[in-house]
Amino acid sequence: MSSCYHSKSLTKQSSPLESQFTEKTTMDKIQGQEASPQVVIVPSPGMGHLIPFVELAKKLVHQHNFSVTFIIPNDGSPMKPHRQLLQALPKGVSSVFLPPVNFDDLPPDVLMETRITLSLTRSLDALRDSLKTLTDSTKVVALVVDFFGPFAFEIAKEFDVLPFVFFPTSAMLLSLSFHLPRLDETYSGEYKDMTEPVRLPGCVPVQGRDLVDPVQDKKDDAYKWILHLCKLYNSAAGIMINSFIDLEPGAFKALMEENNIGKPPVYPVGPLTQIGSTSGDVGESECLNWLDKQPKGSVLFVSFGSGGTLSHAQLNELSLGLEMSRQRFLWVVRSPHDEATNATYFGIRSSDDPLAFLPEGFLDRTKGVGLVVPSWAPQIQVLSHSSTGGFLTHCGWNSILESIVNGVPLIAWPLYAEQRMNSVLLADGLKVALRVKVNENGLVMKEDIANYARSIFEGEEGKSIKSKMNELKSAATRALSEDGSSTKSLAEVARIWKDHKNYATSHLP
Repeated sequence: MSSCYHSKSLTKQSSPLESQFTEKTTMDKIQGQEASPQVVIVPSPGMGHLIPFVELAKKLVHQHNFSVTFIIPNDGSPMKPHRQLLQALPKGVSSVFLPPVNFDDLPPDVLMETRITLSLTRSLDALRDSLKTLTDSTKVVALVVDFFGPFAFEIAKEFDVLPFVFFPTSAMLLSLSFHLPRLDETYSGEYKDMTEPVRLPGCVPVQGRDLVDPVQDKKDDAYKWILHLCKLYNSAAGIMINSFIDLEPGAFKALMEENNIGKPPVYPVGPLTQIGSTSGDVGESECLNWLDKQPKGSVLFVSFGSGGTLSHAQLNELSLGLEMSRQRFLWVVRSPHDEATNATYFGIRSSDDPLAFLPEGFLDRTKGVGLVVPSWAPQIQVLSHSSTGGFLTHCGWNSILESIVNGVPLIAWPLYAEQRMNSVLLADGLKVALRVKVNENGLVMKEDIANYARSIFEGEEGKSIKSKMNELKSAATRALSEDGSSTKSLAEVARIWKDHKNYATSHLP
């Protein structure tokens, strides 16, 4: 694929660093492409949010003849991974990096969700300037934001652009988003103290303590932001979801019922996952060469995503549990953090060697059975490798979908954000995962870890999980086929965008 042209920031506040990064301006790139309607995508910070947006952009360009411009809010964290990912995109995709926002007024322990939301709200003026420049030169038909982005809807309306949400996670979470304002009015206590589960339409029951992190403390600013965002979703012209009907049939049936008056239409367009090689990193060949030497379906892949971190005590238990299980494993290990389970979410890595925190002698004792790699592994290739037979995961939605499209059974170990809700869907609803149990000290003990690792490969429960996961793999393939439900759903969105001047906007405020 050809490298994408990175634009100069279209805002007046562009920094010299952004300009130095430029290869060509967005306006130069757009020339000659005026026949293609333009879609503007505004993701919130975090690679996990950007990745599915990138896959959506590819489909919009290749299958529906759109041009796409990414406008990236900058929270001040390292942006190199974002640039590398966007550089690999095809012709027809441009990018604008907004100036970094200032967070000096925030306390150091501010919740991740507050920081993400403020990254967008404090970038609205720069976003408006960028969108104005684009609409002056091209036919912009839609502004697509993720679940933290509806604050930008007012700007979309200023320029007669359709405001859409791309929900990069489950239909179950969207159902909670619609339900939360009513839940807030009817339940005055903290959700973690609820004695009865929350019953979302068409979804498996979920305990209050398993709801998303930012709603667990009603006094925190993060809860107020999330509650406000949930109310703004009704202002969207439509909501796309990175899921598919056969994965969450009950939730989608409830969300798409005709009696949802005042709710925007919902479009399942997933699973949108990365495919192919992700890097030329030397660690890629090491992992894959090692997997090539292992028996088919014998390896447990252990990874907590780009943001997940364990405490030192938990890292020790996981090490000993993997050793005790005597199962083959490929483990992506990161330096521990005793305060936050999402310490690397914003791309900030520890300078310490992760291997230095492992129990003494662990690497020697597990040599030949396990491979431990620091910080990163080529997850796409690992999950698609024939030797991989299980995945111990933090339950990030991207990782879940990547497991499903490859038919890999799961051990669900949620850490933050909506991951506990995802684990409930996987273990209780879909029956494709074993969910870890945490003791009174907040730890998953080594004996239990060893049992989970053995169970996913051995016995009737492991066979059942494998069988159900293979069914979902087939269903995902069907959803993305030429006549599949998700393919048709995205085509309907594309039709609406291309004809948006005639689109009935009666439900918009």
